[in-house]
Amino acid sequence: MHEPPIAIPVRQIKGRGSATRLAHRFERDAREPFDDGWAADFEEATRTTTTWTWEEAKSAISRNTSPDIGFDRSINPYRGCEHGCSYCYARPSHSYLGLSPGLDFETRLIAKRGLKERLIHELASPRYSPGMVALGTITDAYQPLDRELRLTREVLQVLHDCHHPMAVVTKGSGIERDIDLLAPMAARRQAGVYVSVTTLDADLARRMEPRAAAPWRRLRTIRTLADAGIPVGVSVSPQIPFINDDMEQVLEAARDAGATSAFYVVLRLPWELSPLFRQWLDLHYPDRAARVMARMHDLRGGKDYDASFATRRSGQGIWADLIAQRFDKACRRLGLNRRRHEWNVEDFRPPSTVGQMGLDF
Repeated sequence: MHEPPIAIPVRQIKGRGSATRLAHRFERDAREPFDDGWAADFEEATRTTTTWTWEEAKSAISRNTSPDIGFDRSINPYRGCEHGCSYCYARPSHSYLGLSPGLDFETRLIAKRGLKERLIHELASPRYSPGMVALGTITDAYQPLDRELRLTREVLQVLHDCHHPMAVVTKGSGIERDIDLLAPMAARRQAGVYVSVTTLDADLARRMEPRAAAPWRRLRTIRTLADAGIPVGVSVSPQIPFINDDMEQVLEAARDAGATSAFYVVLRLPWELSPLFRQWLDLHYPDRAARVMARMHDLRGGKDYDASFATRRSGQGIWADLIAQRFDKACRRLGLNRRRHEWNVEDFRPPSTVGQMGLDF
């Protein structure tokens, strides 16, 4: 009688937010690693490198009609994100590519070739009506790959030359590279930046966001942007019960660095992200994993996740109310969110009026 194979325990992979290539929801077969006696081969298989490929951009601007989001259009230069955030709600989007929302999401990246040209074409349409465009809403537009490819810079240059308003949320200090474009846009009320600071705890940040800038570095980015006259806020998202409980401290540090606004979103666990995040909890915080998920159920009506537009960003129930009260009280005390940003769309100039802009980069 043969003994059943021994399953290999899941282990943390240095510098990665996910420990496995979790099967995506469209796969018909599920696979699980097991010890066949050749442990060296398994160790080799867990060593991951980041690769990227081109994808021809079919369009530049994506549209949404979500009532809980303050913008109706966005541009995303990349699919996947090397920051590797364990909680990233965009991980399940890799499933549409036939790739794992786990390790593949942070190691197999897709860059959109021809994005600048598509954007120019779309902005030049006589039917186009300008409105604030959010840059990098699915994955970070300033992730490490952009240092090499500079797709975000190309997009920003088009928006700058067309006097088109934009906003970006990022963890990447690479945004400082583009201050020469952002500052004049900000002077025209056509640029705003939110820097995501999930926690001030450097050890926790390394576990949650293994390849993103350290918290202190993000605060320095806030200061650098603010000193350049660019409206800058802080995102204290996601709020994860019993994990990053230093919301007030983050808000105060960001205010001191020059932030004038803030927002938060409660942890979202759609599709494959739920088992991935549970796995992350078991690896890093097994002592409180059950408590975290129990509180998430309190926030999500007894489920891991509720996609209702009314509650998906804030949660529901007494604990959601408590988080909201903490945030509002801290913002009032610190003087955050006192002014509403008014976007200037009147000065928009279609590409056809700017000249041969495609040749000027």
